Amino acid sequence: MMYITRSIGQKFVEQESIFTAFRAWTPPVDLIKCLRSIKDHAFSASAYPVILTLEDHLTPDLQAKAAEMMKEIFMDMVYFPEAGGLKEFPSPEDLKYKIVISTKPPKGNLKRDKDSESDVSGKASSDFSDDQVGDGKTEEETSEAKNEEEGFDQESSNLDFLTYSRLITIPSGNAKNGLKEALTIDNGGIRRLSLREQKFKKATEMYGTEVMKFTQKNLLRIYPKATRVNSSNYRPYNGWMYGAQMVAFNMQGYGRALWMMHGMFRGNGGCGYVKKPDFMMKNGLGGKVFDPKAKLPIKTTLKVKVYMGKGWDSGFQRTCFNTWSSPNFYTRVGITGVRADKVMKKTKKEEKTWEPFWDEEFEFQLTVPELALLRIEVHDYNMPEKDDFSGQTCLPVSELRQGIRSVPLYDRKGERLVSVTLLMRFHFV
Repeated sequence: MMYITRSIGQKFVEQESIFTAFRAWTPPVDLIKCLRSIKDHAFSASAYPVILTLEDHLTPDLQAKAAEMMKEIFMDMVYFPEAGGLKEFPSPEDLKYKIVISTKPPKGNLKRDKDSESDVSGKASSDFSDDQVGDGKTEEETSEAKNEEEGFDQESSNLDFLTYSRLITIPSGNAKNGLKEALTIDNGGIRRLSLREQKFKKATEMYGTEVMKFTQKNLLRIYPKATRVNSSNYRPYNGWMYGAQMVAFNMQGYGRALWMMHGMFRGNGGCGYVKKPDFMMKNGLGGKVFDPKAKLPIKTTLKVKVYMGKGWDSGFQRTCFNTWSSPNFYTRVGITGVRADKVMKKTKKEEKTWEPFWDEEFEFQLTVPELALLRIEVHDYNMPEKDDFSGQTCLPVSELRQGIRSVPLYDRKGERLVSVTLLMRFHFV
């Protein structure tokens, strides 16, 4: 089972007889234009599969039309599981150049093919979303949550091979009897559950073990709460440490949460999939699962030495810093990880120089190095005003190579800063 960043979410409705796809706070776009764009660019960065999660507000007849559009545009790019649905996830290696569709199946007895049984969508109907947290109470939802939890009540007629139902590889649905039951029920196939960040937090507090077991076999997707109108982001590590494979992002929202996402998926060659550690996939003695909040022994100590930095004089306009003097750079070095591993340290500031030389070493004792990210930020000390951002990077600890390394830095958006690097040394004890 993998952490996944190659996922696209779209919402589409019928509007004046034209299919449109849109996201919050953006103008509508014709569905067919979205599908064509996905086809043209899905595999530009990586050959590994793209998971297309859909939120639809269509009648059964229009769902059939949407299915025809997807078949016509994606053609053999769409992955079709064997009749009866997926029992376990194929390897991403087996799904290269494939688009995997995940959404709530239409209600009714839709045939997956001419010979398949008519209970496929019935199996999927036991899926779920975050309508309850076991207390029988619901709260006002975003349109996405409403679709996940309520769906449509129309009855669909039997359709032929090319049906909307036939396109769905990973079904999602609602939890009529509460979140705990949805996390523990097993209908024999894989499923997807989408949770808003608040509901996910409640789920981990109340059913942490069930969440971890659920993600050993099924997909868990977390998305930002609707009040993040400024495109800020949920801290993704909170989801990853419980095994959530898909943490949806406001990609236009820059900041540390996005830097963590970039760092996480620099692993495994940047292909968009990162393998989970074995201890998250297998139960221990007595069926015990990994608990990210438990007190654990120290596995290793990472020593990080920051020698010097260079490149700001050519990589930045000098007006980006203090107009009247050279910068006063300092570096922040820290770990994002489980609670016991989280820490942030910083060097002294090197005053009035474009090529700072710090020569400082830091030690980080790690209990779960497999999930740890090394965060590095450089700032220009600028009292009494706010310090100026001068570059950052985030790296998976499990893939650090020991020795002296030239480490490139990136801007707030995650784009490489030309020629700006730090000279550092990494050593595991």
